[in-house]
Amino acid sequence: MNSIADVQNSNDLRNMPINRVGIKDLQLPVRIQSQDGEQATVAQCTMTVFLPADKKGTHMSRFVALMEENNEAFNYTTLKKITHQMVQRLESDSGDICLTFPFFRRKTAPITGIQSLLNYQVSFSGCLKKGVYQSTLRIIVPVTSLCPCSKEISDYGAHNQRSHVTVTLQCNGEITVEEVIDWVENQASCQLYGLLKRPDEKFVTEKAYDNPKFVEDMVRDIAVILRNDKRIDGFVVESENFESIHNHSAYAMIVSE
Repeated sequence: MNSIADVQNSNDLRNMPINRVGIKDLQLPVRIQSQDGEQATVAQCTMTVFLPADKKGTHMSRFVALMEENNEAFNYTTLKKITHQMVQRLESDSGDICLTFPFFRRKTAPITGIQSLLNYQVSFSGCLKKGVYQSTLRIIVPVTSLCPCSKEISDYGAHNQRSHVTVTLQCNGEITVEEVIDWVENQASCQLYGLLKRPDEKFVTEKAYDNPKFVEDMVRDIAVILRNDKRIDGFVVESENFESIHNHSAYAMIVSE
């Protein structure tokens, strides 16, 4: 019986390495390790490795096989292990894995205590480059912000808006999604809830009014927390306020030194 040719494993004569090659936007069910246990969700996964100049192609099926074989909930340790396995299996010295997924948290309304779910967009990324591993956690947290200037100059009322705060962390240890959400929501004018009754609406409206924040205040207050955490090697904090009195957003970003 004739053997099947392994074309992608043949030599390439163009002397051109490829920085990243692999699969993009593989959708698969995964479990995420959280403070409350494991949470099931659906992730979009991108997996790539460095391809040397003398190799014609990589083994695409091995990326999918690796994810199919994983039975563990994803956290810092799991992603680090799978990233190392990927690079070894694909016979490379560098590679990246990124999982992007919706994360849900059960919120309790402040007055009535009624519960509901709120969704957050989360990304776990692992990068291994010539033996050096780096983990990145990215979370988009929706919150309420109320303008201090509007409150100061108005006889009554103040304009407020929904804001997206994006926190991107380079981590050297385990940081849970819930920790980052708490850091952001505690610095906002008010946090969001999936379901509110009238007493709750009154509470969140007045809470935001009593706690006005510029977009600059938001990113600074969060950055102060992040720079004091030893598990964080670097960070980017962004806030986009979807203005209620303009047809544009207010935006601010801090990048750690």
